[in-house]
Amino acid sequence: MKTLAERSKERRKIIKLTQIQLSKKVGVSGVTISQWESGDTSPKGENLYKLAKALKCSPDWLLFGENRQTKPESNAEWAGGFELWDSDSPLGEDEVEIPFYMEVELSAGQGIAETAEHKGPKLRFAKSSLKRQGVNSLQAACVKVNGNSMEPVLPHGSTVGVDTSATTIIDGKMYAINHDGMMRVKMLYKLPGGGMRLRSYNLDEYPDERLDANQLKQVTVIGKVFWYSVIV
Repeated sequence: MKTLAERSKERRKIIKLTQIQLSKKVGVSGVTISQWESGDTSPKGENLYKLAKALKCSPDWLLFGENRQTKPESNAEWAGGFELWDSDSPLGEDEVEIPFYMEVELSAGQGIAETAEHKGPKLRFAKSSLKRQGVNSLQAACVKVNGNSMEPVLPHGSTVGVDTSATTIIDGKMYAINHDGMMRVKMLYKLPGGGMRLRSYNLDEYPDERLDANQLKQVTVIGKVFWYSVIV
């Protein structure tokens, strides 16, 4: 099975880019591209999606060799950094606030128990961006991800936006779930017989979890992840 480094190099040659040309598109040095292609290091977070965009492929294909989509669109809309605002900051005409629950974390590893929610600062989103995603701001919330099972896409401490109205499973999309009292974020897939497969990006440490219909009684889908931001 090919590695991310091999797929990245192969794809670069297919679209006829030099390492320097690719580095300019991604916004990193040529040395970094060389290290990625040699397998010395791997792109993480925002850089993974910038690389996929520059190579005109999906992050899933780079990571796993899967190619469910032709564009490097993620399960969530990448929005880079964000600002925290308080209630005294005036909203712009195209802005809306979504609550950021500072004390609630979604487990991306073994999970943590759900804690009491205390509304903290709010994150501002463009109404037009939410409209493109089909997200109602009144049914959305932002929370932190804890653990390393979703690396390199979602490192520990990432923030995700969750659309609590979107609970119908679409294979391969990322969802926040309550798993027997634990808050987790995983890619979900439906299985025959009413089961579900939970997938992490960090498959080396966290292999797929397969739940049958009876085990699914312990799982509640909170909502689909529509946005995320990481500090890398």
